[in-house]
Amino acid sequence: MTNESNTASRVEAALKGLIEDGAISTDRGGMVSVRVPADHIHAACKALRDEAGFETNTLVTARDHGEGEDERFEVLYQFLSYAHKDRVRVSVMTQGDDPEVQSIRDLWPGIWFSERECYDMFGVRFKGHGDLRRLLMPEGFDHHPLRKDFPHIGIQPDKLYRQWDAARRAEYAAEQANEGGH
Repeated sequence: MTNESNTASRVEAALKGLIEDGAISTDRGGMVSVRVPADHIHAACKALRDEAGFETNTLVTARDHGEGEDERFEVLYQFLSYAHKDRVRVSVMTQGDDPEVQSIRDLWPGIWFSERECYDMFGVRFKGHGDLRRLLMPEGFDHHPLRKDFPHIGIQPDKLYRQWDAARRAEYAAEQANEGGH
């Protein structure tokens, strides 16, 4: 049995009852991929961690399939098993232009920033995250730059960025002044 077959069998056993038939495939690079219904993402990730041995999350991102698509956004996760020396990619399709999936940060606390980045760039909301705010773009920027409806020429957030940067610098200067006064 090849490593991909072992991985696929382990994933299938762990996700029994959470995925549909044919939801597991192997991509050209040999990585096992699994499509999970959005309402089962938390349970599926917990099973992959606890039953299939994928102890590390290495990626959270999204793919925008374009405006007008019923399942416009695909949220992608990648997990690593040190013990089995393999990876699995998990994907979830979302409905409409305002994508939302359950956060899995309670399973992998380090995923905190990956989910924030995915929100910032694609607008994917992670229910239960607890601190879903901008990570790369300034607060108040009304766009998500990796969406397909974002203009190719971009939207310059210069004024907003300058305001944010000035506030950040003033806060830092105040902290430094307080530390120097003690």
